[in-house]
Amino acid sequence: MSLDQERIVVTGGAGFLGTHVQAQLRKTGVPAERIRVPRQKEFDLTREAEVERMYARLQPTVVIHLAAQVGGIGANRENPGKFFYVNLAMGLHLIEHARRVGLKKFVQIGTICAYPKFTPVPFKEEDLWSGYPEETNAPYGVAKKSLLVMLQAYRQQYGLNGIYLLPVNLYGPGDNFDLQSSHVIPALIRKFVEAKDRGHDSVTVWGTGNASREFLYVEDCAEAIVKAAERYDGAEPVNIGAGFEITIRDLVEKIRRLVGFEGRVLWDTTKPDGQPRRCLDTSRAEKLFGFKAQTSFDDGLRKTLDWWRQHNASS
Repeated sequence: MSLDQERIVVTGGAGFLGTHVQAQLRKTGVPAERIRVPRQKEFDLTREAEVERMYARLQPTVVIHLAAQVGGIGANRENPGKFFYVNLAMGLHLIEHARRVGLKKFVQIGTICAYPKFTPVPFKEEDLWSGYPEETNAPYGVAKKSLLVMLQAYRQQYGLNGIYLLPVNLYGPGDNFDLQSSHVIPALIRKFVEAKDRGHDSVTVWGTGNASREFLYVEDCAEAIVKAAERYDGAEPVNIGAGFEITIRDLVEKIRRLVGFEGRVLWDTTKPDGQPRRCLDTSRAEKLFGFKAQTSFDDGLRKTLDWWRQHNASS
């Protein structure tokens, strides 16, 4: 579908990924006035009546559902019930009322946390149901995965055109650098920058460093989402990633060198590693809607570090 004539609601559009999705939509020719972002103070999307009011007021023809309550391992351990409820409730009401209003297209952003703990690497979409997710993020992952089932059921029964995308861990300018809720890259950048600026001789990092992760630059992810919205209409989930993995130990060393911190790294092995490995098979996205990540990891890290230093490295 051509998006330039659609009325597009981007939930979570003011957030980290959402601001980049908005920019990508404008880049592809969607007028700014056709992109609407429901703010939490105006619409509480966990409440069905508020979702119904949002559809009535904003009159979307396409919904890109990015809004989520999410965080790193620590935040997931502290908020399992909240993360399950909020993420399931938002998706549940948004999809149901998409059906009721006859929405042209619903784009659901899932999570790599939905994959089983011991998924063979690289993760293939058909492995999504081969086991239970890693324990620390299972409530969040299961809530998101339930929305895939809902979209497939609604496609079968009601003909709702809903697609489901599975992005890997994102990073980039504008990320969440709050150490209580951030993911690993912004947390490490902040820790190393502050340690260097304050003359500390060590930085403490969670876990053993043996787990591996894959990371996707946020602008690449935004491009993938918009391409999928334009070109993909299938029922099957699609991985969105960069197609590589790096151990947390190697990631820590890469960021330490990039920042220029010369002190020691201390590993707090009382803290969990999370899922042992994460790396996606991204061939389906390239085949179905022509997406392949373009930003090199080193370039993306440098841009993210520069953004943090420019905005609030000393805060």
